Amino acid sequence: MNPHIPEPFPPQRDLFDLPQEVAYLNCANMSPQLHSVTKAGIEAVQRMKAPWKISPADWFTDAEALRALAARLMGADTDGVALIPAASYGIAVAALNVPLKKGQNIVLLDGQFPSNHYAWRERAMMSGAEMRIVFKEPLDAWTEAVLEAIDDDTAIVTVPNCHWTDGALIDLVRVGERARSVGAFLVVDASQSLGAYPIDVAAVQPDFLVSVGYKWQLGPYGLGYLYAAPRWRETGRPLEASWLARSGAEDFASLVNYVDDYRPGARRFDMGEYPQFVLAPMAFAGLSQLLDWGVGRVQATLTGLTGQIAKEATAMGCELLPADHRVGHIIGVRLPGDGIPEALPKRLAEEQVFVSVRGDSLRISPHVYNDARDIERLLAILQAFV
Repeated sequence: MNPHIPEPFPPQRDLFDLPQEVAYLNCANMSPQLHSVTKAGIEAVQRMKAPWKISPADWFTDAEALRALAARLMGADTDGVALIPAASYGIAVAALNVPLKKGQNIVLLDGQFPSNHYAWRERAMMSGAEMRIVFKEPLDAWTEAVLEAIDDDTAIVTVPNCHWTDGALIDLVRVGERARSVGAFLVVDASQSLGAYPIDVAAVQPDFLVSVGYKWQLGPYGLGYLYAAPRWRETGRPLEASWLARSGAEDFASLVNYVDDYRPGARRFDMGEYPQFVLAPMAFAGLSQLLDWGVGRVQATLTGLTGQIAKEATAMGCELLPADHRVGHIIGVRLPGDGIPEALPKRLAEEQVFVSVRGDSLRISPHVYNDARDIERLLAILQAFV
């Protein structure tokens, strides 16, 4: 075993609420719940029956603990993380703050997820800027295409770490370097990578990075994370005028002593009602387990599973990205002929094998609850359609 390559670990299915007869290969859509996450949620709901037991300090302590775990996951400082309800919320924060003027351009990918498209389209229309959509051939790499699209008129580069349809990789460090060389701002949607693929904001240096929490971070729906670079923590404009984001919010007796200052760091960008008395403990349980495993080991484990898929699907005549052009936790399979046969998704569901159709790809996204038998069930069905 190479000491520099994290060691994969055996299937962790027993830790999840996942029936044995289900081959769930769709974590890029939504993760099944860990038993620990379900337990935390039930306990949190029970706790809410007695609100008189919730102290003013409790409005902040759980959320701060969660903020610290999210910061560890992305290699950030705790002050750099805000709690948000959705990726679109985080992108809206970024779009509100980064400057843009007529004649400049925004660089983004063809077929990028809508949450990281609509806000920028609106900004471009309002300012007279160009939406510079980056295209590539199916088996080419995104990184080179993005680098070529950035020029002296680029104001914003807003990309994911990997494409949501097939896991195609974007080298964020190189893109960040190129963006900074022309004075452009970098915004990253890490919803399809954070938690499954190592990300270090110190290396990438994004202005803003956002992620949902219900996919690769094994958390509940409705709670995600925003990283804001230091330059935005003192002057950045939040979307909301939440009292919880203001300096002194911990002192409930003095809330009407209105202030202009915010709580330190990226907390100014926290969503309203960010304490999330039910969702925050669930998210904490998911991140705790993930950090205990280690993201590097998760990626190594999932790379082994998608590698098995790639080998067998290629032998069937399917088209897949080369391994060095994609992440290890998502793989897109393009079948021979004219796209995905209509009967294939139905057949997969009947056999309780769950994947997604995204664009012209069958998107397969395993996690540590999967094993070789799940992959074999999928491949046996694919074989009947090629």
